[in-house]
Amino acid sequence: MLHFKLTKKAAAFAAVFVLMAAVAANAGFKREYKMQVTVGPKLYWGMGATKFAELVKEKTNGQIIVKPYFGSALLKGAQLKSSQMVAKGVIDCAIDSTINISPVIPEANIFHLPFFLNDFETLDKVKFGQAGEAVFAAMRAKRIEPLGWAENGFRQLTNSKVLVRTPADMKGLRIRVVGNPLFIDTFRALGADPVNMNWGDAVAGFQQGVVDGQENPVGVLIPIQIYQYHKYATMWNYVVDPLIIYWNQKEWNEFPKDIQDAVLAAAREAGRFETALSRAGLDGDKSLNILKDEFNYTMEVPDPIAFMEGKGMEIHMLTDEEREAFAQATRPVYDKWIQEIGPEVYEKAKADIAK
Repeated sequence: MLHFKLTKKAAAFAAVFVLMAAVAANAGFKREYKMQVTVGPKLYWGMGATKFAELVKEKTNGQIIVKPYFGSALLKGAQLKSSQMVAKGVIDCAIDSTINISPVIPEANIFHLPFFLNDFETLDKVKFGQAGEAVFAAMRAKRIEPLGWAENGFRQLTNSKVLVRTPADMKGLRIRVVGNPLFIDTFRALGADPVNMNWGDAVAGFQQGVVDGQENPVGVLIPIQIYQYHKYATMWNYVVDPLIIYWNQKEWNEFPKDIQDAVLAAAREAGRFETALSRAGLDGDKSLNILKDEFNYTMEVPDPIAFMEGKGMEIHMLTDEEREAFAQATRPVYDKWIQEIGPEVYEKAKADIAK
């Protein structure tokens, strides 16, 4: 009799799954939607992808299943091709950096103008203002549907040679940078020697003394244990690295409105969670409280600056005067790239900031 009851229960579960699969098939949904994620699952960016997938399943009652592929596995590491592959429908969706989409969406470089955006309040005005909408409009024009913002964070400088306080301190430093011409121009203007390489090669370069430093957000520096390679860190907020959750436009437009609404809600909630992870301990208690009160999540490292100092790093926070010196040194790059990005987007960003 016990065997019979278990069998009936198993049959009932099977019937439910078959019914859900039939509903999804009848609605034209795929069994699974592939999501490109550049980083691994333990970085905040990756945690945001996992949260998005969980929320999509929950909010669509299992009709839409998103599977994150971490470490650019779908692109064999070629992360700069993410937006093209999503636009073509080869990949369904992504949570991606504005840095990675900028070769296709040059308007996204508004966040990478050196020393233009320097705090979270200003960043939010631009992300959720006219300039942010201009970036989204440019994505839609390329057959990509943007769903919501998340964040990798303001990018900070670390190195093994000197505590950087002035542009003169940068002279001759070999700095690993991402493969974006704007970043290369910026470091050359500061007298450094920018080197574009993937992260695995960069770590070997640090160990062998081939590369002196790198630039990344705090939320990346701690998981990769940057203190193993570098003694010095300069918190300079020289550029910021927002993330965008986006979907193939044709596929998105074929979803019924209730599914679109559910996935949009998932993207915005996951984006809020991931943004709070990236800002935790850097904006007072604000993001720590969002994580605790809204997501029942407690940060393992609630004070990232103190944590890195506890690992033996020397950390310098730029003063306003010091920051202005860096801004002046990179002004030619700033002016050049306004033209590349589009003066109209830049003017929208300035208007957003002024509000």
